[in-house]
Amino acid sequence: MLMPKRVKHRKMMRGTMKGKATGATTLDFGDYGLRALESGWITASQIEAMRVATVHYLKRLGKLWLRIFPDKPVSKKPAETRMGKGKGEPAFWVAPVRKGRILIELEGVSEKDAREALRRAAAKLPIKTRFIKREGVI
Repeated sequence: MLMPKRVKHRKMMRGTMKGKATGATTLDFGDYGLRALESGWITASQIEAMRVATVHYLKRLGKLWLRIFPDKPVSKKPAETRMGKGKGEPAFWVAPVRKGRILIELEGVSEKDAREALRRAAAKLPIKTRFIKREGVI
């Protein structure tokens, strides 16, 4: 499972997901990609499921880049616990994603295969996405 090796602070505030992404909005590495159409949190297990679905369909052909990393801890209080007594312990890690961000990129496969692989990857995510391709790619 993806998570940072170390963090400065063990617990983090929720933050805001308003507005559009400022970085990672264009295809920088591959020819095909998946762009987020809405904002949300993507957990480490969802990122791993997306990666596995893509790699499994492509049978290790081509090259894959994950453009998001879960570096935000989300805390949760145990079940059936009364209110108070502080903030809960970190339960899982998420990658905050804003609208317009590229999530995953592919290279070295046909458009048909890339489209199907990324469709399967998008099915693992809690947000709406769109398949995009680099200008000039046949």
